[in-house]
Amino acid sequence: MSEWWTYRLSSFLLFSPRTYHRLFELYNRAIFPAQALALGLGLWILLSWRRGSEVPRRAILASLAACWLFVAVAFLALRYTSINFAAVYFAWAFGLEAALLVGVSRRGLVFERPAGAAARAGTAMFAFALLIEPLAGPLLGRGWRSIELFGVAPDPTAVATLGLLLAVRGPGRSILMIIPVLWCLTTGAFLAAMESPEAWVAPAAAALAVGLAVRQAWTRRRM
Repeated sequence: MSEWWTYRLSSFLLFSPRTYHRLFELYNRAIFPAQALALGLGLWILLSWRRGSEVPRRAILASLAACWLFVAVAFLALRYTSINFAAVYFAWAFGLEAALLVGVSRRGLVFERPAGAAARAGTAMFAFALLIEPLAGPLLGRGWRSIELFGVAPDPTAVATLGLLLAVRGPGRSILMIIPVLWCLTTGAFLAAMESPEAWVAPAAAALAVGLAVRQAWTRRRM
């Protein structure tokens, strides 16, 4: 029996990188053309959010909740569980986040105009998750078939949600950030075990979001 200190993170990985990326290829083929709808929804959220006081708050949060629920069922529960037994717990967490987004949207959350540092960073983070983060796979030579898009794949959906929440003020925001942050750390660990170059992206986004949220709360307390 090997000594415990000889184990690496990859020793606990239940699947190969090739299997993981192949899963996304099959998934994208099965859900087409949902990707186009998700991209359009993401652009609508971004443009509506920038209108400040005119933002249809509940519609945006309900749309985001629909994305989390779709990922929970279509990807995590129905597909990711085939290669990772822990995916069933991830699916429940994503479903819970969808429920929280719907529930908290009724508690007076307000979208701020992207003028403050946190709100500007949130806008950039959402745009990054929507338009830039999905390019990581193709740029790393994995091809377009395994692309991971906002609204249908977990990583960009979680990062985009954290960006959006940085521009939200009101009760319940901290609760809404917990599951996206935990997912970013979890997926970062899995990608690091697969030695994927983009393993740092989601954890870095989570760290930035938490840091800015804490700073924002501290500033408001002092005012």
